[in-house]
Amino acid sequence: QVKLVVSGGGSVQAGGSLRLSCTAPGFKTGKCEVNWDRQAAGKQREWISEITARGVPRYADSVKGRFTISRDIDKGTAYLQMSSLQPEDTALYSCYTVSCGSTYLRGQGTQVTVSS
Repeated sequence: QVKLVVSGGGSVQAGGSLRLSCTAPGFKTGKCEVNWDRQAAGKQREWISEITARGVPRYADSVKGRFTISRDIDKGTAYLQMSSLQPEDTALYSCYTVSCGSTYLRGQGTQVTVSS
């Protein structure tokens, strides 16, 4: 089993952008769906986006129009481009896969902090 590694978090001002990456050795984004979720302090985890193995994206209403999910099959990496960030987007962001979850486990995630 391998843990997915998320990178790209950080601190930005409201209106700013960040791009998160999710990868692992041998991760086959062309065969595994990838989900992104987030958990703000003191709140429940919130699913925010998915890209299916066929490349079809889905978004939660809270991020639709601001976030874009994508993948690079050759690099075995999924991305979450986040734009127009707001303080309410502050959270720990993680990626995970269900279809390939027996091999690729959720990792530690990355913190995103948006200041007003």
